[in-house]
Amino acid sequence: MKSLDAKLADIRTNPGSSRSFIIADAKDADMAFGVRAPGHRRYLSARGARPAQFSPEIWTRDEFGQRNLPEFLDIIREVVDQGLVDIVLMSAHVNEQLTIREGLFRDSPITPAARANDATDVWAARHGNYLSHAAQPFRSASIDHIQCGKLDCDREGSEFPGANLGLYSVTYLNDLEQDKRTLEAFHAFREEAERKRFRYFLEVFDPNVDSGISPEKLGEFINDQILRTLAGITEAGRPDFLKIVYHGPRLMEEICQYDSNLVIGVLGGSAGTTYDAFRLLHDAKKHGARVALFGRKINNAEHQLAFIEFLRLIAEGTIGPEEAVYAYHGVLQGKGITPNLSLEHDLELTEQSMRYSDTGGSPSVAIRNNPLAKRKPEPASVVWPTKPGGEPDFASMSADHRLAYHTARLRQ
Repeated sequence: MKSLDAKLADIRTNPGSSRSFIIADAKDADMAFGVRAPGHRRYLSARGARPAQFSPEIWTRDEFGQRNLPEFLDIIREVVDQGLVDIVLMSAHVNEQLTIREGLFRDSPITPAARANDATDVWAARHGNYLSHAAQPFRSASIDHIQCGKLDCDREGSEFPGANLGLYSVTYLNDLEQDKRTLEAFHAFREEAERKRFRYFLEVFDPNVDSGISPEKLGEFINDQILRTLAGITEAGRPDFLKIVYHGPRLMEEICQYDSNLVIGVLGGSAGTTYDAFRLLHDAKKHGARVALFGRKINNAEHQLAFIEFLRLIAEGTIGPEEAVYAYHGVLQGKGITPNLSLEHDLELTEQSMRYSDTGGSPSVAIRNNPLAKRKPEPASVVWPTKPGGEPDFASMSADHRLAYHTARLRQ
């Protein structure tokens, strides 16, 4: 069984006591950014650089700076081999390369998924103006191409060679005609998905243009719109889980307590600081979320595998977000990697954009600077308790002990 299915079953069977938490790595940025999607070449997989052709009189390979698609695919292979996330979300094209042709997920506990629509609020082409316009529904990928890599998928068996899970995104604008068109497109997708036995999870963006709703009330509007929309959908057509903007503890608890069968997740937003990512996961889980989907926060990390491991440790309650930032910087230091930000700056909570564009418009949630940023413990000097055989005694560990243990382990 895939870890996603096991965790969803556990969450729904034991809604009050389940400790399961789902982490998704969004590697679908080529549906939005184009050349910039694979991210900067500061981080490459263990396989290293892949061949790329450049005219030396124009620029050098290092000067170009961006990973190419083969280097991007190598990183996804490493993430799948690591096995700590539950979902890897890809474009239909990358899904075809890795899931259908390569069979990367065939013997993995990780579930492959593909972005099933690309509304105009993810069209983040350089110098384009699409992101400044109200989001309009659009789909490049078809369900058949995601499942089988071709039109008219063979549906005789119960399994498909490609992904059978998709992300469908809607953006509520508080505009009658625009929201009606968005929900009509969602209705058509749901009917097709049910007929083709295609699973999906629903991403809900905040308005990408002025909605006329004040920021402090926007979360209430989004919660009501989500529940109103889902009220018209029976179990056969409902999403496996939701992916929404984190509007703070009150509004997260408000929607999570409404229906124990509704699994709520949070989206990561723009890259920000390491503490932004770690604290978001910690706080969202504390107030009821059971899923976190990070895209740019993972893809822009100095060391993606270490970053993912700390996300998992936080999700399991093994380490706190502040401790994790210190430990993550310790790992970078041990590997000789220069961090993007100093430790002090990486411990700040910053204003996060929940849109695909990192510039323009106010973020949905403004967060004050983290007052803990000035605290500078030295976890490496702490000796953690052990059992008589020398194994770490987790039951007796304090937070400082856990930090020291995981820092030392990840440095090895």
